[in-house]
Amino acid sequence: MTPFDLIHRLAWSDLPPQVQHRAELCLLDLIGIAAGGRQTRLSAIIHDHAVQVFGGASPMLFDGRTASPPGVALAAGMTIDSLDGHDGYNPAKGHIGCPLLPALLALAPEDLPGTGFLTAMVMGYEFGARVAEAQHATVADYHTSGSWGAVAAAAAGARLLRLDLETTRQALGIAEYHGPRSQMMRCIDHPTMVKDGSGWGAMAGVSAALLARDGFTGAPALTVEQAPQFWKEIGSRWRILDQYFKPYPVCRWAQAPVEGVLALARAHALTSNQVERIEVATFHEAVRLATARPRSTEEAQYSTCFPCAVALVRGGIGPADITGEALNDVEVLRLSTGMRMTEDARANAAFPGTRLARVTLILKDGRQLQGGWSTPRWDADDPPDEAALRAKFHAIADPILGTAHAGAIEAAIHDLPENGFAPLRGVLAQPISRATVSVRSA
Repeated sequence: MTPFDLIHRLAWSDLPPQVQHRAELCLLDLIGIAAGGRQTRLSAIIHDHAVQVFGGASPMLFDGRTASPPGVALAAGMTIDSLDGHDGYNPAKGHIGCPLLPALLALAPEDLPGTGFLTAMVMGYEFGARVAEAQHATVADYHTSGSWGAVAAAAAGARLLRLDLETTRQALGIAEYHGPRSQMMRCIDHPTMVKDGSGWGAMAGVSAALLARDGFTGAPALTVEQAPQFWKEIGSRWRILDQYFKPYPVCRWAQAPVEGVLALARAHALTSNQVERIEVATFHEAVRLATARPRSTEEAQYSTCFPCAVALVRGGIGPADITGEALNDVEVLRLSTGMRMTEDARANAAFPGTRLARVTLILKDGRQLQGGWSTPRWDADDPPDEAALRAKFHAIADPILGTAHAGAIEAAIHDLPENGFAPLRGVLAQPISRATVSVRSA
């Protein structure tokens, strides 16, 4: 199967049952994070921007207003990205679903069968994984998910718009050329609302598909047509099953240290006031997440120090722990600003396939407690069970949407194969109360 066969010929009946089921869970998880993201200032700004600059008649996610398809994709992608709790793919060093789902929501016709929506989603994960691997292997700099995510979004658009082969080629080429080649490590060193570029990638991919439909040219996409070694195993190894999920809404690179802190605290029945200092040995990129005193939720999410301190003080990390007044917690800041991080050769060698960290807690009584090597929870080789993912969805979505709205979304996703896309589109278009949409991350 070629990349173009994958885009246009993949059918629901081609998908093993576990792949079909994983698509439902990925969709639920992404929408839960989008609901949580609607409380961020980033999301409020970008939704207003989409209405003002990208006028159109397509419904925006949880807003009640409309924009053009590129505007819908931009707002949805940035909203998911605004709360860093969405799924990801280790070899990509990024997130496929974040730019993909917004493209699907922007371009899927209301009468699309539910299995058609889910098949397009699986196709996008398979395509996105391979185009990400190809770009990372053929481009020197480390770019955000939005860069290769633009090409995945264009592939989704080409499928939904039923473009022919040659027009699909042009769409992918436009998206690769115009996609945001944003430098990931710049945002790691200076965390701001630009984040992982996924919203801009979704917008670029949707625009590319629409431009190609109208005759605009841009082929070839080099990562698709000139990197054949990355386009093997289509239909035999399902990359959607290789995604990780996140138990905490912070950068994945910080989550192995967080697990190390929590493991030591549990093993020794520790409270934070017994700990003088946290020390972490980990890989280079996680050490670069160095914001110890965050001033915004973006800085808190792109930090290793702050989430480790939150985890020790509060026993876990939720959206409320990384925004607003939580950023001023005295005990968290004591541990965050006092934390020491060192780069480790073993952890560097394992990255990006595995994210390793070793934590040492220096206690106030002089003892030093060192843990073993830890990895993030819910990695692809040890995924969460369905109940855990559904519990995560409700823990994040219910406070924002209300239990009835969140429950209706969960039911509409479950019933997609029988009821089609229209019911889901309807519940996702329902606005959140303006009183609920917060600007606490200012």
